[in-house]
Amino acid sequence: MSNLQQAPAGTDYPGKTLGIVGLILVFFTNIIGLIVSAIALNQSKQAGFQNTPAKVGVILGIVFVALGALFLILYFAVFATALANSGA
Repeated sequence: MSNLQQAPAGTDYPGKTLGIVGLILVFFTNIIGLIVSAIALNQSKQAGFQNTPAKVGVILGIVFVALGALFLILYFAVFATALANSGA
């Protein structure tokens, strides 16, 4: 598999705190949370550690950004249809 290791309990490793912050941010500001989580994941990978909160933050960030884009496209499609049907 991979050569990433689990950090011993109670120890801090590069990107740990940033990964948790990114995971929390992804619920409030999707793109910023995605970026912060990606940075934390990269820091942890370079140090050779797994960072589960950062990985979850990246996955949720991608999902939330994709859903947001889908809803935005749907909103504009409905708005354009309503505008076209209003007789303007």
